[in-house]
Amino acid sequence: MANSIITTGKVLHQIVIGQLQGISEDQFDIQANGFNNTIRWNVGHIVYWMDRYSTLSFGLPTAIPPVYETLFGTGTKPSEWTIAPPSKAELTELLMTQLSRMSELTPEMLNMNLHSPFIMGPFGFVTSGELFNFALMHEAIHLGIFTSQHKTMQL
Repeated sequence: MANSIITTGKVLHQIVIGQLQGISEDQFDIQANGFNNTIRWNVGHIVYWMDRYSTLSFGLPTAIPPVYETLFGTGTKPSEWTIAPPSKAELTELLMTQLSRMSELTPEMLNMNLHSPFIMGPFGFVTSGELFNFALMHEAIHLGIFTSQHKTMQL
């Protein structure tokens, strides 16, 4: 089962990277009607949180600039940015780096207990695998959002 979770993570990240290929840099910053943010924000949010979950789950060192929390953390909005966000190329490169890091995960790593439970609202995660699995659900949600944003731009 642990191997399938790792495989799912790699496949999901590959899908995210693939979806970005058909989206222009200009489209990254359009806030489509009915959405609270942009494609760039959703992709940056995926990068930011996968990095955070990897640090919390596996003790991996962060691989993103500290400013990503200001830009892409929960509750942030592109309309409130005061600094230039990363380019599509930078975000894609970070996604590819994360994909490479996922290839280093082992089933044994997913069975490790977290240093302390990760509590998010009513949810609590005790093992690395539980938190990593949640990270994948979170990523899939944001993949769906930015894919929907892109589709609305094409109407």
